[in-house]
Amino acid sequence: MKPIVLTIGEPAGVGPEIAVAARRMLQDEVPFFLLGDPGHLPASAELEIITAPEQALEAQPGKLPVLPHLFPGKVTPGRPVHDYASDVIDVIRRAVGFVQDGRASAIVTNPISKEVLKRGAAFAYPGHTEFLAALAGPDVQPVMMLASPSLKVVPVTIHVALSEVSRLLTGELIESTIRITADALRSDFGIAAPRIVVAGLNPHAGEGGVMGREEIEVIAPVIERLTAEGFNLIGPRSADTLFHAAARLGYDAAIAMYHDQALIPAKTLAFDEAVNVTLGLPFIRTSPDHGTAFDIAGKGYANPSSLVAALRLAAQMVKNRSKTHHAD
Repeated sequence: MKPIVLTIGEPAGVGPEIAVAARRMLQDEVPFFLLGDPGHLPASAELEIITAPEQALEAQPGKLPVLPHLFPGKVTPGRPVHDYASDVIDVIRRAVGFVQDGRASAIVTNPISKEVLKRGAAFAYPGHTEFLAALAGPDVQPVMMLASPSLKVVPVTIHVALSEVSRLLTGELIESTIRITADALRSDFGIAAPRIVVAGLNPHAGEGGVMGREEIEVIAPVIERLTAEGFNLIGPRSADTLFHAAARLGYDAAIAMYHDQALIPAKTLAFDEAVNVTLGLPFIRTSPDHGTAFDIAGKGYANPSSLVAALRLAAQMVKNRSKTHHAD
């Protein structure tokens, strides 16, 4: 297996310290290296400077392999510097280059500050996901999944105002999201015949049209059409009954209609273990499901659990995808 490339993310956030902690916890279980400035890591960190991704496989257990990407100067934890925004973006771009060239097996991204990137570099994307899709090439539709041992859930619409959700929900968008999710469940999660439940948009899934007609006019026709193709789909179901323990036994992933409908149950069930996975890309990308946490950066108690989970999941997805390709 080629090593995984871990981006440093926003260097004034918790990314540098959780990267060090993750290496200490994982030892050599997951081969990865950090792409970033060694000077932004905690002074006590045990590092091994490398000059090529391949050297990460030979690093000493416990020492974090770092492929340097030097920033203009030092960083104080909790105090982001807008002047470094272009370097944060360049690190992501380099990481994509490594997977596209076959020198890394997957990308795991530490959190970025979208506000810092927009102010410091006129960043034109809503976040990591859309930027990675742009770097991946034309006609790429990125789909966000929150994955944990308890739940895999995918929102059809993501970072948009709630008042816009109904307008943006189209049959085409719902269908492509379901198709991409089903493909990923087979190739990246090793589920041969995935079962997918689809939530309604409105309370009680519209209750026969008296609380909204999106279920009848937009969502149900997609489910019927894909079911006829052989997809194992359930829905549209009322979202308030989808996420308790017994309900989760009946499906492998849930499709939600908007951001909070998906992320509230995901973070409630597995706040420290949930992983953000970008489906639909030609390469594997995962990320811890939290932000930069400027308020605790550098204080020594940032929890690396989500990053550890993201690294483990990326490694497992690489293995599953390899098995699927060999089977094909």
